[in-house]
Amino acid sequence: MDKSLAEKLAGWRRHLHANPELSLQETKTAAFVCEKLKELQIPFVAGVGGNGVVATLSRGNSNRSVGLRADMDALPITETTGLPYASTNPGVMHACGHDGHTTSLLGAAALLAQDSSWTGTVHLVFQPAEEGGGGARSMIADGLFQRFPMESIFGYHNWPGLDAGTVMVHDGPVMAGGGRIEIIMDGHAGHAAMPHLSRDPMVAAGHLLVALQTIVARNVDPLDTAVITIGTIEGGKAANQIPASVTLRGTQRFYRDEVRDLLTESIKRVANGIAATFGMTARVNVIVGIGPTVNHKAEAAMAVEACKENALPVRTDLLPAMTGEDFSWYLREKPGAFVWIGNGPAEPGRELHNDAYNFNDAILPNAAGFLAGVARRALRA
Repeated sequence: MDKSLAEKLAGWRRHLHANPELSLQETKTAAFVCEKLKELQIPFVAGVGGNGVVATLSRGNSNRSVGLRADMDALPITETTGLPYASTNPGVMHACGHDGHTTSLLGAAALLAQDSSWTGTVHLVFQPAEEGGGGARSMIADGLFQRFPMESIFGYHNWPGLDAGTVMVHDGPVMAGGGRIEIIMDGHAGHAAMPHLSRDPMVAAGHLLVALQTIVARNVDPLDTAVITIGTIEGGKAANQIPASVTLRGTQRFYRDEVRDLLTESIKRVANGIAATFGMTARVNVIVGIGPTVNHKAEAAMAVEACKENALPVRTDLLPAMTGEDFSWYLREKPGAFVWIGNGPAEPGRELHNDAYNFNDAILPNAAGFLAGVARRALRA
């Protein structure tokens, strides 16, 4: 990538960083993407699955096709970086690097538009609402794969802790599936000094918090991997009152659908059992938000080959992560691969979803180069 394009991409990325938008609200971000696609003279369709944008590049007579995807939304986090291009939208921040992902895909578009060596069709998928907003499923439901036929699809996530610009390709699971947990323990309110006249959901919630941790330890096969975490407990308004109910919320993570089903059934069984023990009832709601992200072997091999062809450093030796990614829904519909590209050191403040995180502009040439390279490689497959 020439220096002028790299500098242009860095400017675009910083503009997006300064103007983040939450899931389902990415109207200005989508408009920015459309504006840059017009400058690059690449045709596109806006409003796919909400605020999604799909651009299409075609060359030659080949009927081969491939998709490349980037996410556009930000997080409800207050930025503390103090950077000149810090968020101007209070309480909203690109703390996961989607500003960089979007810019990388625009960079790949520019590289492919300038390159006459390939033939076929490349669909550039700019996706809204990855952060729990169902963006991938919305685009699929809006006919993504029917309106923009593609034989395979590729994407990436920046990865703090991995050397800057290094591409990590997994042969199999990349990231976990996940779901949200909400459990409401309904007791009977009363005076704190007369607990025998009430049914205390606080005590039940304490037992439940501990009991839930036995599910992974004593129900899941030790050779499988799973997580159940309760992140919030809410209940009570007064120190001298036993509340009527307590709400626990958290997340479950898994790599296989069978484990997902086991976790869901076990959460309901344990919650209802604890509630019955203390003479109360439980309302359990487990929502599966995303499935596990699992690469297809042939496409993972293409990703490795693309790195070698484009002189990009590549690794294949890291374990998958328990974080989630809704790219998983695309991989249930089409063959493909999702890779990590190193963002550099993950010292305090550089981790994903941290209020001091910042995407590393120095990796934009490698990220855009990977996306363009893997598209060319897939079209030759």
